[in-house]
Amino acid sequence: MIKFIEGDLDASGLKIGIVVSRFNTSITEHLLNGAINELVSHGADESAIEVIRVPGAFEIPMAAKKICSRNKDVIICLGAVIRGGTPHFDYVASETAYGVASVARDADIPVMFGVLTTDNIKQAEDRSGGKFG
Repeated sequence: MIKFIEGDLDASGLKIGIVVSRFNTSITEHLLNGAINELVSHGADESAIEVIRVPGAFEIPMAAKKICSRNKDVIICLGAVIRGGTPHFDYVASETAYGVASVARDADIPVMFGVLTTDNIKQAEDRSGGKFG
């Protein structure tokens, strides 16, 4: 018989850390509000949610690593990196993804990657509560 292991959508009793970048605030605030609303709708207590704001996406992995030791059950990383006219996007997007993945590999708790990487502001808006939720 095949054994399936699946998570459930019950956030009650969880201590949750959310790391969110300040850069592209019009996008990241939608991501943050959406995450908090979903967590609460699945039983999370608002008082058990700690939000850590960092300057930009590049700083997300370091903050996520630091709060792993704060007795959290899960860490959610949120940000928005929008392509511009220079290679800066590629470096920030790549290193942010690599950094969060590195934290996730080393942590004993789930570390979620919710950093949008889009070609333009419209795509980011659509994916942060607009067209695609």
